[in-house]
Amino acid sequence: MIEAMALRARRGGFALQADLAVPKATVCAVIGPSGAGKSTLLEALAGFGEVLGGSARIDGREILHLPPAQRPLTLLFQENNLFPHLSVAANVGLGLRGRLRLSADEASRVEAALADCRLEGLGPRLPEALSGGQRRRAALARAILRDRPALLLDEPFEGLGPALREALADLIRRLAEGRGMAVLMVTHDPDDARRAARLVAPCVDGRIAGALPVAEALDAPASPLAAYLGTRGGQRPPPSTDA
Repeated sequence: MIEAMALRARRGGFALQADLAVPKATVCAVIGPSGAGKSTLLEALAGFGEVLGGSARIDGREILHLPPAQRPLTLLFQENNLFPHLSVAANVGLGLRGRLRLSADEASRVEAALADCRLEGLGPRLPEALSGGQRRRAALARAILRDRPALLLDEPFEGLGPALREALADLIRRLAEGRGMAVLMVTHDPDDARRAARLVAPCVDGRIAGALPVAEALDAPASPLAAYLGTRGGQRPPPSTDA
């Protein structure tokens, strides 16, 4: 479980306050305008941002006093951060061991993670030989091998076409449910939230005040995101019947 309680963080001259709880085996999408504080939240939880006050816990354990490497979470950046000179399998294996001297059991776990992410047979290739969607899935395979209870995703669908977005959203949802992870996913697109998430945390004007069921957050006229999403929440208005 990911919990942020009166968490206050700052990036440059911008400040964010967040109160949020994401249960285990659940994907929560953080949605809001650019500059509203979505990525600031991820950076604060991961230990890369400036925290001004409040509390943050994962599975009941306070994390704000821990250095980034000791926090029980994985942050997957938008850029994926694959090493171009290493094979896909070696990049994924870094989730288990930094020196890449893997045992037979660990190598089998790498192959299983590649299979979970639909990358069977691509382990020997270099990242440059993969499509954008495949590189995203390779980075995700490495993240899940770290076996942390919380996963933070920064715009995981950016630049992908509809089919790849749907496949990756399904994968993230299945991994969260199958491994019992709490997943916090930043996105601008309400359709991505509908595909992957059970909860949505509206982020507006530097404030996150809890998470709502997807339909309530995206479709209700009274949603905090109504102004951002437009008429009728996240639903598109019907076509005009005017001649």
